[in-house]
Amino acid sequence: MPTLQIRDLPEHLHNRLKEEAGKQHRSLSQQAVVALSKGMGKPLDAKARRKQLLERICTAPAHGFTGQLKDPAELIRRDRER
Repeated sequence: MPTLQIRDLPEHLHNRLKEEAGKQHRSLSQQAVVALSKGMGKPLDAKARRKQLLERICTAPAHGFTGQLKDPAELIRRDRER
């Protein structure tokens, strides 16, 4: 398995990596691999993630969902009338 050595790692990154490793019960090397893996996945920014999630929700066929979101005010009104 290849190895990687990082020189001149900023102290705040080292401390954060060490802290996360402790929380996750991993070695520093294991936590570095996890952090690199997540970083290489190029996660979407928050706005793009929300848009993607809404698209998935609106197209989901589960439980008879038609893709049309109901007006929250109408739902609250009906619930209060019961």
